[in-house]
Amino acid sequence: MLPRKSIIPEEFGLPGLVSRMPRKPVFKDRVNKARFIAKNGSCNLAHKNIREQGRFLQDVFTTLVDLKWRFTLVIFTTTFVSSWLLFAMSWWLVAFAHGDLDPERQNLSHCVTDVKSFTSAFLFSIEVQVTIGFGGRMITEQCLAAILVLILQNIVGLIINAIMLGCIFMKTAQSNRRAETLIFSRHAVIAVRNNRLCFMIRIGDLRKSMIIGATVRLQVVRKTTTPEGELIPIHQIDVQTESAVASNSLFLLAPLIICHVIDKSSPLYDLSAMELQCSDLEVIVILEGVVETTGITTQARTSYVSDEIQWGHRFVPIVTEEEGVYSVDYSKFGNTVRVTTPDCSARELDEKPFILIQTLQKSELSHQNSLRKRNSMRRNNSMRKSAGSSASLRRNNSGVVSPKVQFFTPSDGGQNLNAVT
Repeated sequence: MLPRKSIIPEEFGLPGLVSRMPRKPVFKDRVNKARFIAKNGSCNLAHKNIREQGRFLQDVFTTLVDLKWRFTLVIFTTTFVSSWLLFAMSWWLVAFAHGDLDPERQNLSHCVTDVKSFTSAFLFSIEVQVTIGFGGRMITEQCLAAILVLILQNIVGLIINAIMLGCIFMKTAQSNRRAETLIFSRHAVIAVRNNRLCFMIRIGDLRKSMIIGATVRLQVVRKTTTPEGELIPIHQIDVQTESAVASNSLFLLAPLIICHVIDKSSPLYDLSAMELQCSDLEVIVILEGVVETTGITTQARTSYVSDEIQWGHRFVPIVTEEEGVYSVDYSKFGNTVRVTTPDCSARELDEKPFILIQTLQKSELSHQNSLRKRNSMRRNNSMRKSAGSSASLRRNNSGVVSPKVQFFTPSDGGQNLNAVT
């Protein structure tokens, strides 16, 4: 049996009409990828399959400084106890070789007085190395070997003290401790500044001691593919800032807004507001400088992914002058306010300058309308207040009793009294 043909042609049916309808571009959701730099500045990078582990032992001091505190304290304690035990064994052997441990030779000369067992040798080893010296045990001039052991233990003890105490000092005075008081705004913003589309962040220093020669570097990290087909998972692109163009360093006395003009050389040149939300880029901010009090170079880092970049926002002012002193309100450090900004990319703004002009004109008109509404509301409120005050005055006047006035008029038959109120 042959299939029955439809009366309506196929090109005018529902499938045909749907296939010919224009479709809007669909932006895929951005895949959540791992951050290269965390918000606190730590690098999200794991080193695996390192075959040459001996390279870390060639730089023992740096390895000890990089270790966690619990491992450092364990190594610190183990090193001193091991050295005391090692030289305690040496002192016990010296006493044993000289015969000081023999009870029959108590009245003869000894290499070390009052060293009669391994425990007393261990206590003498501690006294020698940490220079406690209680006075009960002491070395004599009878044994050359004892004198050599004393010299060797003093030298080894000084080396261990220098390494261990230096390691503890470097861990407590590490540069990343100073970076804890260097703060960044939680969000970055993109807005129009000086008629150019700009990427901006805010940085600040919580301490009064300054960072000398502070510099800020911006890098964009993204996954790219070269024309030859090579995949670069972490492609770092340097981003120029206005501060780097104007001078070599920043005067970080108060919080500053670091501005990057999105021009033709910027990796953000082709990104619009919609494309930014779908991109997988990450902007890394690196703040470097010398600590004024210690002279140690410090570095603070953070990063901003596309979800943390606010398009069409601007940072609110936080520096005010109060009684001749500039005051910084850090409670508003990361606060932003929405401003009128074109949603197109910087390339489209360069190719079509009228977009920016129209946007600025609309912003000016909306600002003027808001001012008119505000002024009209103020006038209405003042008129209501004046009307209310006049009404209350009339109510108060209505409650006042008018006095009676009497007029006396002369008449022929006598005097009539007329009272007029």
